[in-house]
Amino acid sequence: MNNDDGLTAEVRQAGAVELLLIRHGESEGNVAASAADQAAVEVIDVPARDADVSLSGTGRDQAAALGRALASFPSDRVPDLVVSSPYARARQTARIAVEEAGWPLQLRTDERLRDRELGILDMLTRYGVEQRFPAEAERRLWLGKLYYRPPGGESWADVALRLRSVLAELNTAGTGHRVVLVCHDAVILLCRYVLEGMSEEELLDLAAGTSVFNASITRFVRPEGHGPWTLESFNDASHLSEQGVSVTEHAGDASVRPR
Repeated sequence: MNNDDGLTAEVRQAGAVELLLIRHGESEGNVAASAADQAAVEVIDVPARDADVSLSGTGRDQAAALGRALASFPSDRVPDLVVSSPYARARQTARIAVEEAGWPLQLRTDERLRDRELGILDMLTRYGVEQRFPAEAERRLWLGKLYYRPPGGESWADVALRLRSVLAELNTAGTGHRVVLVCHDAVILLCRYVLEGMSEEELLDLAAGTSVFNASITRFVRPEGHGPWTLESFNDASHLSEQGVSVTEHAGDASVRPR
């Protein structure tokens, strides 16, 4: 018997068995931030507020290549649900990919998947923070990435807290066997932190040495639909290079460990 959302009773009763975490394609903000860092200027020349920044041309190509890769999934691995961050770059990635894949799914958005909010540091490069808010630059170095919260913004611990509720709903809200979350690089790292029970040190080691590629796929599985998740693959962008599409990183500040 089907429910109104199209999921069978059996699917609703079981927890998810597969979780795909996808970073959005390259955005105009990614390009602007990289240019600002290279030019050693204080302010990133972004064309809109963070929530409204669109994909770049390369980002749209990446989203289409992602969709073509997803189209190759066997029918028993097509997801029941695709949920996106409400930010434009993530929604655009999800829409392009789902359309390219030919999946008959209605996209959902969830504000808990949004990128980390930077408060008064928004639109500033690391150099800009050091010049305009030297006390905050020192506090960030002292506390490290997990616990530093800029005024008006969020720490990574704050983001992890909202992600815990999203991930818990995979067991309780009838979201289906296979779920795709289209989100942001920090969100993907923090999902790993939550799902794998990482320590602060393990998370920061991962963040210091890893850039999450745009339009990459991270896959968790648990065949029984309950219990701990197993990381099957991380940060896979081979579907882009195989199709001749640029693989881009656009990493955040690599200075993540407390001093």
